[in-house]
Amino acid sequence: MLKFVKGYMESIDGVATYPMISLLIFFIFFVALFWWVFTASKSHIKEMSELPLEKDVNQQNFEL
Repeated sequence: MLKFVKGYMESIDGVATYPMISLLIFFIFFVALFWWVFTASKSHIKEMSELPLEKDVNQQNFEL
């Protein structure tokens, strides 16, 4: 099966560019994510991390 796929992929012109493009997209995404994590405001991150807990508190207040 792998031999069939390998032979088919070798017949496509310029097939070597697709892995390079994929690697480039992968690298750019994670560099941008890394940059966002270190530049995001600490108050925003704290607010987002407490968001699931607020739902539980609101439900408890509603049930009373």
